[in-house]
Amino acid sequence: MNDLNVTVFQCDLIWENRESNLTRIETLLNSMKQKTDLILLPEMFTTGFTMNTAQASELHHDQMESLVWMRSQAEKHNAVLCGSISVKADSNFHNRLYWVRPDGTFSTYDKRHTFSFAGEDKHYERGQKRLIEDWRGWKICPLVCYDLRFPVWSRNGLEGKMPYFDLLVYVANWPEARREPWMKLLPARAIENQVYLAACNRVGHDGKAIAYSGDSMMINPRGDILCQAKVGVEEIMQMDFSASELLEFREKFPVLHDADRFQFI
Repeated sequence: MNDLNVTVFQCDLIWENRESNLTRIETLLNSMKQKTDLILLPEMFTTGFTMNTAQASELHHDQMESLVWMRSQAEKHNAVLCGSISVKADSNFHNRLYWVRPDGTFSTYDKRHTFSFAGEDKHYERGQKRLIEDWRGWKICPLVCYDLRFPVWSRNGLEGKMPYFDLLVYVANWPEARREPWMKLLPARAIENQVYLAACNRVGHDGKAIAYSGDSMMINPRGDILCQAKVGVEEIMQMDFSASELLEFREKFPVLHDADRFQFI
């Protein structure tokens, strides 16, 4: 298990304009200053957090425009590309996170906790299963926005003596109006699960004039904020997560061995 370099893209999104967003984000990707292992993009990074599925959603298939783009960028940068997209599959709409590897293969996770306050539950189907990926020696659990409020769904555990995952990822469109819960819950999830955490949120205003402050951040297993993006500003953050520090901390203070056992569907 070597150190893992994670890159977070805190960016603005153009409302329901897939082509413009892909072009802008590609320009940002090309400005990265160092190699990386994992690239995080915001929730619904092609459209913004829209309920207009007729306009914004893509039909899921292997040649879907956004997926083809993600594959090309993952290959170009030799890194996993991760972010969610509004898609239609099996006659239903999903807020679907894509985990795209440099070799073109991919996994998906459908957002479990649809945000009923904004009517997301009326437009998108709830996900049924978590995704845990093994990437370059790290086990990583990617989740989407509102999932952050539900600690059981984010919960780590042990398989034998090994934790389910080493890194929690949240991609989000988390509004500025609820900034304080975002700031408090992210460190809590890192602490209680004894993992590194990377959170990618958008900035700017969406098509409903909702403001987003960003506050993307990376956090260590002790809950210390290692880096945090500037409020309301587009920014690229890159950081190495230390494998040795994670393993040493877990060995000295084996919290997960005393944890309650949950069965996940």
